[in-house]
Amino acid sequence: MNVPSNLKYTKDHEWVLIEGDIATIGVTDFAQGELGDIVYVEVETVGDTMDKDEVFGTVEAVKTVSDLFLPLSGEIVEFNEALESEPEKVNTDAYGEGWMIKMKLSSPDEIAELLDDAAYKALIGG
Repeated sequence: MNVPSNLKYTKDHEWVLIEGDIATIGVTDFAQGELGDIVYVEVETVGDTMDKDEVFGTVEAVKTVSDLFLPLSGEIVEFNEALESEPEKVNTDAYGEGWMIKMKLSSPDEIAELLDDAAYKALIGG
């Protein structure tokens, strides 16, 4: 199971890369494996300021549709538009080209509530 040590994680299986006051967010390798073949990613919240744990979009796989929960509070500033035509990037490169959104953090203290790689591996039994 691929769980990079430079990222933070949520119990909802999102990963977070923090760079200054910008967070890049996607779903974990574990999550994409559980979902199966991803056929559509919908994010219509770009430009919105949202609170931690709010739904910022959905990911649709052959088997199911799942909500995407915001791991931190802030303004969603970018959606990975490549996912509109190639949603399978989430399956093939979850931590790279499969990223979903970038956001400007409004409450950086929330970062401390995220899981590190060891805690996430324990959560998924890895």
